[in-house]
Amino acid sequence: MYKFVCVLCSALLLTYVLARPQDARGGSITTTTTAASIIQQDNVNNADGSFNSSYETSNGIRVENIGYLKKIIIPKTETVDGQVIDEHEELVLVQTGSYSYSDPEGNIITLRYVADENGFQPEGDHLPVAPQ
Repeated sequence: MYKFVCVLCSALLLTYVLARPQDARGGSITTTTTAASIIQQDNVNNADGSFNSSYETSNGIRVENIGYLKKIIIPKTETVDGQVIDEHEELVLVQTGSYSYSDPEGNIITLRYVADENGFQPEGDHLPVAPQ
């Protein structure tokens, strides 16, 4: 489960960052690409499995990721074939973090997220809001 959540969160983050916006006519927006360098980077890995990593690039991209292991109670369940699985504890990886970058119009886009036993939960002013 730990590896699955890590891979899923990393894939979602990479997919989102690499996505290129399209204009209303279906053509792509022309931008110039300038090489960016990492101007700050921190990585801390603790013996208990928790970690904290962050970096900032010369073109204004900022990323922070914090993770720790959390014990959760899995309730007693019964499988389709009648097998009973007793209540037990499991460790899940909880990751919180954020990243920000400038869009082609120069606006700062920031995404904050939590990924835990309830799934990936992104928040950001640029994201659509579900109707109430």
